[in-house]
Amino acid sequence: MTNNIASYIDHTLLKADATKEDIKKICEEAKQYKFASVCVNPTWVKFASSLLGDSDVKVCTVIGFPLGANTTETKEFEAKNAIENGATEIDMVINIGALKAKQNDEVKQDISRVCTVAKGKALVKVIIETSLLSNEEKERACEISKQAGADFVKTSTGFSTGGATIEDVQLMRRIVGNDIGVKASGGVRNLEDLRNMIDAGASRIGASAGVAIMQGLTAETNY
Repeated sequence: MTNNIASYIDHTLLKADATKEDIKKICEEAKQYKFASVCVNPTWVKFASSLLGDSDVKVCTVIGFPLGANTTETKEFEAKNAIENGATEIDMVINIGALKAKQNDEVKQDISRVCTVAKGKALVKVIIETSLLSNEEKERACEISKQAGADFVKTSTGFSTGGATIEDVQLMRRIVGNDIGVKASGGVRNLEDLRNMIDAGASRIGASAGVAIMQGLTAETNY
C-alpha cells in the first residue's frame, strides 16, 4: 500500500532559492519512499540525475515555467537540453494567452513541437494552469494537449493564483478519457488531499509535501 501511494507522487522542489543541499535531500527522500520522480528546475537536472541513477526514481523538470510565455523555439531547446542532462519527464506550461485568445493552432504547435523533441525519451505533461481558465478553456486545453501528443495534462504550476481542485481534475479526466494521464499539482498537502485527487481521476500528484503525505500514511497504518 505504501509503495502504491508513493508511486503517484512527483516529489517537487521548484523554489528559486533551492540549494544543492536541498536538491540532494529531496533526491534522498525520493529514493527512501520510492516516489515516481523528483521534479526540479532545469539547472538541477544533471545533478539530480547523477544522484538517482541507481534507483527507479525518474527526473522530471519544468519547461516554459512558470508563465508559459516563452517562444516555442525556447521550449524546444529547454526540452532537448533537459533530456540530454538526464530528464525523463517534462512538465511544460502552455501558451496561456494564446489559448485564451482561441489561437488553437498556435497552442497545439507549441505542445506538439516539445512532444516531438521528447518522443521516445521523455514523458510530456502539459500544464494548463486551471486557475486562470474558464471551464470551456480547460476543456479546450485538454483536447488540444491530447491531439498534440501529450502524455499527461496537469492542473497547475503552483506559482499562479490557485492549485488543483477536485472539480478541475474531474473535468480534465472527463475530457481526456483514459488515454493519457492527469496530474494534480498545487495544494496537495496531506494524505486526504492525495486520495481525494486520485478518486477524482488523477494518475499523478505533484507535491512538495511528499514526505508529510507518506508519514501520514505510516501514522494511519500504525493507528
